[in-house]
Amino acid sequence: MRSSLAPGIWLLRTFSRDSWYRGFILLLTFLIYACFHMSRKPISVVKSRLHQNCSEIIQPPNATHDPNDTTWCNWAPFDQDNYKELLGGVDNAFLVAYAIGMFISGVFGERLPLRYYLTAGLLLSGLFTALIGLAYFWNIHALWYFVLIQICNGLVQTTGWPSVVTCVGNWFGKGKRGFIMGIWNSHTSVGNILGTLIAGVWVDGPWGLSFVVPGIITAAMGVFTFLFLIEYPEDVDCSPPQHHVSGGPEENQNNPEDPGSNPYSHQERSLEAVAGSSKELSAEPAAISFWGALMIPGVIEFSLCLLFAKLVSYTFLYWLPLYISNVAHFSAKEAGDLSTLFDVGGIMGGILAGIISDYTNGRATTCCVMLILAAPMLFLYNHFGQNGITISIVMLIICGALVNGPYSLITTAVSADLGTHKSLKGNAKALSTVTAIIDGTGSIGAALGPLLAGLISPTGWNNVFYMLISADVLACLLLCRLVYKEIVAWKSVLSKDTGSCLALTPTR
Repeated sequence: MRSSLAPGIWLLRTFSRDSWYRGFILLLTFLIYACFHMSRKPISVVKSRLHQNCSEIIQPPNATHDPNDTTWCNWAPFDQDNYKELLGGVDNAFLVAYAIGMFISGVFGERLPLRYYLTAGLLLSGLFTALIGLAYFWNIHALWYFVLIQICNGLVQTTGWPSVVTCVGNWFGKGKRGFIMGIWNSHTSVGNILGTLIAGVWVDGPWGLSFVVPGIITAAMGVFTFLFLIEYPEDVDCSPPQHHVSGGPEENQNNPEDPGSNPYSHQERSLEAVAGSSKELSAEPAAISFWGALMIPGVIEFSLCLLFAKLVSYTFLYWLPLYISNVAHFSAKEAGDLSTLFDVGGIMGGILAGIISDYTNGRATTCCVMLILAAPMLFLYNHFGQNGITISIVMLIICGALVNGPYSLITTAVSADLGTHKSLKGNAKALSTVTAIIDGTGSIGAALGPLLAGLISPTGWNNVFYMLISADVLACLLLCRLVYKEIVAWKSVLSKDTGSCLALTPTR
């Protein structure tokens, strides 16, 4: 009796050990990317401090400036009338560098140990974030300094996203991926909230600490990553997820010959040659080429959709506190605190999108429906969102859910699905490149959004929101082909189920 129980106990212990390690990796990568986003957020909070209405501020008794000077409380060079364009340029320096670097980062991420790669990225990101804040203590007023530091920070932050998605993809298979990654991807919103709250503590005082403190925390996370990150389950004798196993149940369930089994399966055979070595031919598969990753069905459509979805999300990320401050006339800290509700909605939207897409097996359709609903909600928020604190809170949460839901789903579950696509025949080394292509394309939109907001906002905030609504509609249209394929797949499955039920019905 004892010997018959031993295998069951062994399996239980193995399962518990695997689950513990997977939970730890999920938490660690969550904290890593939350730190990356935390270090990006302070600039949006401090913007309203760099240029503010000096007439409402009591002058210090030892002031040496001209009493008629209306810009005495502002920080040069952002004390001029074109401060919105200058602040937009500083944002754009980070985002353009991030977009360019992202296409390169995925290639390095597949060829370097993730632990070292992420550690270097976190340490350098912490350094450059702190250097922005040190401009306050060193009394630096040169525009080139802020632009240069933001360019460097944008480049080193590209180490983060492909690496954490690859690490999670190494540990988790496709089961419940949308739900798991929907929860996990809340690190983006959690990081934004933390960055806002930390920056808000010092924004009305020595605002340099709004950057220095997040920079120190990010660098400390780099040290923690170096000590504890585990790249592969096999490194600690844990069982690999399903997509690492050739011929596993997932491959059997998705028959390449059945067009209804997978809406992205029409290019399977041509991709086998492009994808590189498979597990059957080599114990260590070769990293996929950039072109090979681009040819995976669905990568181009989701990448272009993310471009416009991220344009909307990052415009809110960088300009929402200033919009609230200008329109509702809140202080810098109050506007920053209220803007965190957009990220609270983003957490809810990411989880909801993951659950729905898992249940329906329709990633593209889930994104499309949320984008359709987001467009009118943005219009309503701009026109009625500042009529009262209650309606502002409710609409910010709803807008955050609808805007960040598709963005969250595409950058996590969709990227992981395509990076472990069955056409790759178990070659998990494509995951980093696919993730970099999708997020890199999205980062072009992330760079365009804040830049356009800075250029358009002097003509009125209404025009900024019209731009955001247009981007949402374009993102939705780019998914039409994939939505159609998912609907065809659902109808095929439904007709098979109906046929089975009719066959089982007894005839009289």
